[in-house]
Amino acid sequence: MNADDFGCSRGVNRGIIEAHERGIVTSASLMVNGPAASEAAEYAREHPELSIGLHFEARRWRVRRRPWSLIWTERALQRVVERDVASQLARFRALIGRDPSHIDSHKHRHRVEPLRSILLALARELGVPLRHYDPRVQFCGAFYGHDGSGRPSPDAITPDALVGLLAQVSAGATELCSHPGYTEGLRQWYREERMQEVRTLCDPRVREAIDRLGIVLVSFRQLAVQEGGERALA
Repeated sequence: MNADDFGCSRGVNRGIIEAHERGIVTSASLMVNGPAASEAAEYAREHPELSIGLHFEARRWRVRRRPWSLIWTERALQRVVERDVASQLARFRALIGRDPSHIDSHKHRHRVEPLRSILLALARELGVPLRHYDPRVQFCGAFYGHDGSGRPSPDAITPDALVGLLAQVSAGATELCSHPGYTEGLRQWYREERMQEVRTLCDPRVREAIDRLGIVLVSFRQLAVQEGGERALA
């Protein structure tokens, strides 16, 4: 169970920590430029059992356009994005003291070029999963309190809904994505839903269902160790 947006705010940090200590969250993705990234990193360093990945934040990259050279513009954009990825990776290493156990991005922006190719290359270099693109790990993003049109969908993040998702998990490793948190210091529109996610992730009925279904909770780091990737994450 992975929690996105670690470092986004102190309230989000508090929710993720609670969902890890009292609930089923095993991994989190760190926003290294978030206002509360240092606080999140301090907790992560003290609790290495919580796997920490890089939650890359894509900016609105601006490249000076030369109308006679579209190729130049594409190459320039590639270089700008590569520098941004390198900067956020360096920031992650400085905060956490090790490489990320997995890679994803805010609002799944890595599914679009040129970020997709750049992060795929980085994931291969580090030997870690990139969300959506690693055959070792299936992805499930259905535990989310809004529908596809941005309307609230609280029924999707109830304990019953999560148990239903768990019952559908197929064999192998699956990343279930979550966004737990509390509202203080948070400006994003996905706010009240985060608190509901915390309650659901800590609900004893969910833990009971995991035991009943024979599901084994693992972190990205544990998955890497099992597959012989410990060196890449050390």
